[in-house]
Amino acid sequence: MAVLGKGSAHGACSLLHAAALGYGANMALDLPITVRLLDRPSKRDVKDEDGVLDALLSAWMDANHPLPDGFERDDLHWGVNSKIPKKQGLKSSAATCIAALRALCQATDTQLEPHEMVALAAQAQTSSGVSLTGSIDDAWACMTPGWKLIDVQAPVAEGVLMDEPGLSGDDWTVLLVLRGPRIHQPTLEDFASQVTAFQQALMALQDAKPLVALTWNGRGTVAALRDAEGRKMANDSFMNSARSAGISGSGPALVIVVPAQQKPTVERIKSWYSTRYPESEIIETSFLSGEIEDELE
Repeated sequence: MAVLGKGSAHGACSLLHAAALGYGANMALDLPITVRLLDRPSKRDVKDEDGVLDALLSAWMDANHPLPDGFERDDLHWGVNSKIPKKQGLKSSAATCIAALRALCQATDTQLEPHEMVALAAQAQTSSGVSLTGSIDDAWACMTPGWKLIDVQAPVAEGVLMDEPGLSGDDWTVLLVLRGPRIHQPTLEDFASQVTAFQQALMALQDAKPLVALTWNGRGTVAALRDAEGRKMANDSFMNSARSAGISGSGPALVIVVPAQQKPTVERIKSWYSTRYPESEIIETSFLSGEIEDELE
């Protein structure tokens, strides 16, 4: 088995859901994914129930980008190694698309601008039916560390309104509470009814306060999704001294942020959710900061 190309990306959590105001923002998380383009089927099963990878390859070919020399479409296969929980609002589909595009670029010696990759990822996610909005903001977030505020209604090349390095992974601990499959499938109208909370999140981002935005976005999202349990779980985290908390994406994952030096608080919150919600899974991770990338250059 030969690896024709390899690409990486990462997950992210929501700071502003794009469905409400037409502006979206996400913060990069240390949840890596690697996608390999192969000449034979991977020995490890690739679970792509929504057909995102197939849709991405169609988008690639529709844009008249080349396939690897000597290969037809049916000769190509994928291998995926991901730490991003699926269908939890942590941008697994967008990250898969970005990593796969990077694999295709490497395999074909193709150079794409970031906005071109985002546009192809959005096309794939829309055609496969995994996104309400095309997840343009998600794709931007999965490419680089930090966070960006995106106008999803603008041309993709012109849509980045803010590009911030984000919060240091050394300073903050991020706890993800995974709550099983999503029960309520949202519509755009669900989010439109909660404009006030999302406007608060947008104003917080304009003031460069992403943790405030995360909380306000979460409040708007649980109301839009009619997620009473999510609202209670977020409130519980504040009772246990979390600095910020909210549902990510369209859920159901709860994102909780705690100062990294407050180890007892981190352990107390983990114990709290493990005891009261034993069917939930808790993942401890951190933000990916753009400042780290700058220091290495």
